[in-house]
Amino acid sequence: MLTKRGERLWTYEEPLQFFGVEIGRIMSVMKLSSGGLFVQSPARLTPKLRAALADLGEVRFVAPASKLHGHLYMEQYRAAYPDVELLAAPGLPARRSDLRFDQVLGDTPDPRWGMDIDQVVVSGHRWLTEVAYFHRPSRTAILGDIGFHIDEHHPLKTRLVARALRMYRRVSPPIELRATIANEATFRRSIRDVLAWDFDRVIPGHGTIVETGGKSAVIEGYGWLLE
Repeated sequence: MLTKRGERLWTYEEPLQFFGVEIGRIMSVMKLSSGGLFVQSPARLTPKLRAALADLGEVRFVAPASKLHGHLYMEQYRAAYPDVELLAAPGLPARRSDLRFDQVLGDTPDPRWGMDIDQVVVSGHRWLTEVAYFHRPSRTAILGDIGFHIDEHHPLKTRLVARALRMYRRVSPPIELRATIANEATFRRSIRDVLAWDFDRVIPGHGTIVETGGKSAVIEGYGWLLE
């Protein structure tokens, strides 16, 4: 149900089809120094998943990657955990007016999770502003749509589409995201802020987790921007 990835870090993977292509999605669960749980990109809260989370601790914070990624089931966590705080990426409150958010995330982490988790707002794109996270205890960077990682473990159709979008076997966004950057200098600065973290593992928004060598993989995947 939950896979332990590192010190106080677990993941849960579930299927996701986008225009008929299976890309999957990954939820990350981080246990804070306080004992509470920080859930990024929440999955559908099934009874089995709820029981697995209860074994780890109390769900305290639930966060998305962006207004497009990782918010679909947040209402289930609000209903299940009355004291939970729902965190919003920039632009998400307008998209999910049905939810009450406790905080809109920026570049500065809240002190309640800041000892364990850092965050960067990746901006400069026309329509996607994403929050990237760094889990210090496990040296893990956690991304959303700015970090697909489709490789040989995926179905043939998914691999073919990834090749066409120039993101096969690399930690990278699809080609259409690259083509719609509004401010390249701002976007580049955001990616450099992510690369300033001391991470080894990368959890992508979609695809295969990079267990080691993650920083090099991001540098290679973003060579088109950083060179």
